[in-house]
Amino acid sequence: MKHDKTPKSITLWDVAKAAGVSRTTVSNAFNRPDQLSEELRDRVLTVAKEIGYLGPNPMARMLRTGRTGVIGLVFSESLQYAFNDPVAIAFLQGVSRVCEQAKASLMLIPTHLNDAAPTAIQQAAVDGFIIYSMPDNSEAVAQVLARKLPVVAVDQPSLKGVPSVYIDDRLAARKAAAHLISLNHKQLAIIAMDFLSDSYVGPVDIQRLKYATFQIPLQRLKGYKDAIQEASLDPSKIAIVECPPRNSEDDGFEVALSLLQQHPRPTGILAMCDVLAISAIRAAARLNLAVPQDLSIVGFDDIPLASQIKPSLTTIQQPLIEKGVIAASILLGNPSRKMSKVLETKLMVRESSGPAF
Repeated sequence: MKHDKTPKSITLWDVAKAAGVSRTTVSNAFNRPDQLSEELRDRVLTVAKEIGYLGPNPMARMLRTGRTGVIGLVFSESLQYAFNDPVAIAFLQGVSRVCEQAKASLMLIPTHLNDAAPTAIQQAAVDGFIIYSMPDNSEAVAQVLARKLPVVAVDQPSLKGVPSVYIDDRLAARKAAAHLISLNHKQLAIIAMDFLSDSYVGPVDIQRLKYATFQIPLQRLKGYKDAIQEASLDPSKIAIVECPPRNSEDDGFEVALSLLQQHPRPTGILAMCDVLAISAIRAAARLNLAVPQDLSIVGFDDIPLASQIKPSLTTIQQPLIEKGVIAASILLGNPSRKMSKVLETKLMVRESSGPAF
């Protein structure tokens, strides 16, 4: 045989000897290809392939550098939700963009109905974690912090002592409600994302904020309440319906349909996300209600579909992709800085909102 070593025993030194180059050159060919000319890199990689060298051992590299080249993303939903929800998709696009630039990998750790999540968090071979919009009482958050690794929190304003990236949801929601009120809407209704604790039993109304476990819908509800009270409207007269967990468009459609069949019927709907707002537009069409002539609707997020549907959706625009980019950049850059990055939002007035008659 030309080579009497098995692939497992072949080392960088063997490749260096066979290629007639230094060990550092071989290492650069695999780990820092930009340090070599294209011709030299290709020659080294060709020799390595010929003698059966499969590349640096990842565990050995981890022991040598103390880094895995992987970051973990812990979130409260299912994997299916992460790849279907347009807000989560945009955020993941931002995170993955930075990971690709840094040649890092991304490990997703969903916690919803996932018995393996605690073990995954405890044993994950990662350089740090992004915590994405978890409930305040989440055991998973405590487990992440117990790892003593770099952490960046996203949409988690109540989590203190770690770098964080978020928007001012309360202020943004106040803008949305103030917009409808400025159009003379007094019969308002809110379609809320799932935010109450599982143990809570009772009506959903604006006075029961203390039972909320998710900060984002809680802050948005507070923002709506701010604008309602500033306009001297009675918060107790505002109808609130909570969409079942996962906030799917089908669930939102059923909730909106029920809401629009109430008497008196609302003239303006504040939806806590665009998916629910689009569901409300569908429900209005089912009942032959014209938007915005009979019903105005304002969403939140400004997902791509918001500007494409008819009528186009008035909504709060937040930088979804940028949020992921910034979070991953902090984690892969300097997560030791206890910084908070509050991103700007903007009210996008489109066709779905108009004067109340």
